[in-house]
Amino acid sequence: MGGALPQGAAGEASNAWRAFFARYETIVLVANSDAVRIDELRRAFGERTLFVFFNKVYKVLAEPFDGECVLVARSSPAGANIVYRREVDDVLRLVRSPAFRGIVNLRAGTHERFSSVEEFGGATDIGHLDLAPTMAGFYPSGQVATSGFALAVFLAELDLSSRIVLAGFTARRSKRWKLFADHDWTFEQIVQRLLLRGGRLHTAGPMPDDLFRNVTQRFPELTSGDVAVVAGEVLAERLDGANSAIDDLLRTTRPQRRIGDWVRSLKPKTRKAKLAERETGKGRG
Repeated sequence: MGGALPQGAAGEASNAWRAFFARYETIVLVANSDAVRIDELRRAFGERTLFVFFNKVYKVLAEPFDGECVLVARSSPAGANIVYRREVDDVLRLVRSPAFRGIVNLRAGTHERFSSVEEFGGATDIGHLDLAPTMAGFYPSGQVATSGFALAVFLAELDLSSRIVLAGFTARRSKRWKLFADHDWTFEQIVQRLLLRGGRLHTAGPMPDDLFRNVTQRFPELTSGDVAVVAGEVLAERLDGANSAIDDLLRTTRPQRRIGDWVRSLKPKTRKAKLAERETGKGRG
């Protein structure tokens, strides 16, 4: 399986992670998204490609994947999600092959903790990648970066000769996929598109349209800065209108939500909540 995966914070272990990723001509980050077509990705990228999957890979893999890959296991206050949910074996069965390079236990928030190598069951090589320091002061406060965004930014800043490709990074809600409010999806899409247009990242799908390029081409006296300011004003006005409609909806559904909150309060605490409380108690002690 090659060398062991690196350990430690991004700053401390950057050279080790750079050496690991630099072995690949292309690194494809595969989001858990309706837009992902695994067969097409396999055909599009050559042998010197590392595929990076995230957490519940059974959402995008219908059968075992035999290409060279790693699995990113995101941490929470209770440790790696796939560990406390006892899903390690379920996800590994879809990626484990002679080309599997191991699990990258990743954290992007200071409140998240790693799971030990032993907690993963000793079935494969485990690396720990601490991206919390790289997101601190950069990502909007009060929210935490998604695993894919944090890793994409980290790889973009490693100055690799490798081509870093995003597959399925749409940030679109669908019937199958939820968008959790603890992530700032708007910020991530803005940074992502800037890095795509700057050539630091690439996309497996069509490049997002530059919606206002035609405006500056048609009216040369307008700069991209003018367009950005006016676009921001219009979006702010539309958002304010949407917020008013949402407020009306919240007032209308307040009784139903109160009943729902009461019903949920009767449910026993999940194992995740209990583990998080236990870790918080340790930290205070």
